[in-house]
Amino acid sequence: MGAENTVLLSTTYFGPIQYFTRFILYPNRLIEQFDHYSKQTYRNRCIICGANGSLTLSIPVLKGPEHKTRVKDIRIDYSRNWRKLHWKGIESAYNHSPFFEFYMDDIRAFLEKKYDFLLDLNLELLDYLLESLEIPGKYSLTKEYVEPSSGSIMDARFTIHPKLDYADDMHFSAIPYAQVFSDRLGFLGNLSILDLMFNEGPNAGMIMEKCISR
Repeated sequence: MGAENTVLLSTTYFGPIQYFTRFILYPNRLIEQFDHYSKQTYRNRCIICGANGSLTLSIPVLKGPEHKTRVKDIRIDYSRNWRKLHWKGIESAYNHSPFFEFYMDDIRAFLEKKYDFLLDLNLELLDYLLESLEIPGKYSLTKEYVEPSSGSIMDARFTIHPKLDYADDMHFSAIPYAQVFSDRLGFLGNLSILDLMFNEGPNAGMIMEKCISR
């Protein structure tokens, strides 16, 4: 695996468009599974567009002692009925989008299935999303924690984050596309990949290509 063509990414839950453009830019992809879990990242949350603006959907998790549990060991907390809430949020946001009916059964099936570990859910989602987006190639999981600045691998673990401004990413630009509530909200950039898929369907890949600044 050539390091110069390799990107290192965190795992995500229905990650943002910015995240998936990295799978187009780099033929070799590594998903970090040995990093310590931290709050308020895309690992357990996604941002969609509802009638009142951006809406964050978060998966509650069970964290270990001192909050230093590795991501691969993070378990999902089912004491709250988050799966029903997430589906209701997605359905309410996108049931009038052009391609909602095309993807809805698959997405709902993921939310109806019970996964013990967050990483297992995220990886199954990733496989489905890459196939649906027709992004070729595979990815690998890290065998140990990869230290920052490891060789010439492009480390995107800390640059794709809900608290960071995606406009500062020199390799990504949010190209406008049709959104359900754009008449009242305007265009909201870099939402969950779900937003792009439900609104643009087969055109999603072409739009992501336009978002990439090489």
